[in-house]
Amino acid sequence: MAKRARKPTAAQVRRSLEQQLTDRGAGLECYQSLLDDYMFYFAQERKMQADIKHRGMMVESISAQGKPYERENPSVKAAAMYNKQKLQILKELGLTTGNCRIPEEDGGDDL
Repeated sequence: MAKRARKPTAAQVRRSLEQQLTDRGAGLECYQSLLDDYMFYFAQERKMQADIKHRGMMVESISAQGKPYERENPSVKAAAMYNKQKLQILKELGLTTGNCRIPEEDGGDDL
């Protein structure tokens, strides 16, 4: 059975974003608020994902007439919204996969 990769922690994500900005020569002081916002949305999206994993894509609800019915878990829509906000912040910071630094491996064999 294949081992599932662990998601990065919030601290790892923040350090990575800070490093990417530093590598681009962008002063972190100017972008602290945007990084804080990104991390807020990061945490909220993780909460929505946990709720979806726990309760599923559909949840039972009660109609105005008092009858039970299934509807989409509101966390699905919220998770998408938080992800969209995160992507917008990355765009504002100028961080895309095209300009990210590839981390160096520790103990590599230099040629």
